[in-house]
Amino acid sequence: MEVIRLDQVSLLRRTQEEFSYDLKKTLLSFVEGKYRKPARKLVLDNINLSIAPGEKVGIIGANGSGKSTLLKLISGILQPTRGSLRVRGQIAPLIELGAGFDSEMSVMANIVLYGVLLGFRRDEMLERAPSILEFAELEDYESAPVKALSSGMTARLGFAIATDVQPDILILDEVLSVGDESFRQKCKQRMEQLWDGNATVLLVSHSMEDIHRSCDRAIWIDRGRIRAMGGADETAAAYLSAVDRKLDMGLRHA
Repeated sequence: MEVIRLDQVSLLRRTQEEFSYDLKKTLLSFVEGKYRKPARKLVLDNINLSIAPGEKVGIIGANGSGKSTLLKLISGILQPTRGSLRVRGQIAPLIELGAGFDSEMSVMANIVLYGVLLGFRRDEMLERAPSILEFAELEDYESAPVKALSSGMTARLGFAIATDVQPDILILDEVLSVGDESFRQKCKQRMEQLWDGNATVLLVSHSMEDIHRSCDRAIWIDRGRIRAMGGADETAAAYLSAVDRKLDMGLRHA
């Protein structure tokens, strides 16, 4: 039985125009007879997808193609405009490392809060905290508020918590590039442990090397639609071939 299933899922999101369309402008445009409903953009279009337990799936595509939006839907951060989505199991989303932390609370308090939100007991998270702090190299910041951390430190903390709690489903968006080279090697070693385990993993990456090495199959998202889906090697090759063709066309018309 699949742990993730999307049937004919589409998502419309507000454009910048709609975000900036305040009440005063709306009333004025009504009075002048010039009101137009602000546009919405189709970000994901008719996505059909199922992922089996323990699968390691890479998600590839150009910037702005809808990869991160798809992960946010699966994580429950966004809701589909149309279609149905089902997820079975405990999810740890590493989509925007550090998103969801309370900047005023201490590092320790955020570790406990993050774990509780993922469904773990408070006492269990307190037991895990020392290993999380050690992995994130933040032992000296246990009592410091998160706002005192640099963006790199916050990213390390987010990665350390999500990978320490060993969820059923781990969602990763370009997180293997965080920190310095030493920390990236630690991340890769921990990811290898997760890959050898039973967790279902969704990985967004621009590194085809990561996709080749780590994933059973890949999904290529192009302008909100699934362009190709299959074995990691052949899907990545098809994507790279399309990128090369686009570059060639651009050079010819330059």
